[in-house]
Amino acid sequence: MEDLELLVKGTLAGLAISAPVGPVNVLCISRTVTRSRAAGLISGLGAAVADTLYGAVAGFSISFIIAFLLREIFWIRLVGGLLLIAIGIGYYFKQPKPMVKGRGESESAHSEWVTAFLLNLTNPTTVLSFLAVLAALGMSRQLAWWHTLILVGGIFAGSMLWWTTLALIAGYFRDRFNERSLLWMNRIAGLAIGGFGALTLLLARHRPG
Repeated sequence: MEDLELLVKGTLAGLAISAPVGPVNVLCISRTVTRSRAAGLISGLGAAVADTLYGAVAGFSISFIIAFLLREIFWIRLVGGLLLIAIGIGYYFKQPKPMVKGRGESESAHSEWVTAFLLNLTNPTTVLSFLAVLAALGMSRQLAWWHTLILVGGIFAGSMLWWTTLALIAGYFRDRFNERSLLWMNRIAGLAIGGFGALTLLLARHRPG
């Protein structure tokens, strides 16, 4: 019974961290609409793996990693912000291609996963959010390692549940987009992602005390 409770709480934590609007959400929707559901799911998988890594750090209370993230938060945010701005510029000026029906662009699957993974990984505040969510769920106490693994598995499940739902919803509407709307989709996605990057650079100026 305790194992099931940990799994459920981990799933809720994964959902709580993944659901707020962010650059990877925009990326997942854009790739689903312009390419395929598979492209959106692959992007979501990359983000979920990054979330799970940070969730494991929080769940196992790996203090030296948390301390490193806090110590180097300026450089991590700087790199992450510049990466977001570069991706945003690329999307803004990207010309729409004919929409892929059926199979996705398998040759770009690796880059889709890596991009989403790096975008989430370069946000060190995610691990702090996990610590807060786990504490709110009553999980701040020390757990046996196998219980922590169950909790982390729940975090991955919750994160993937969100990305799968997002890709399915975006995929449902993708047939309603034409070339002109895809062009505007790229521009909106570029502005949104670039805006998140600019905000990240502004936050990089404020070091934690």
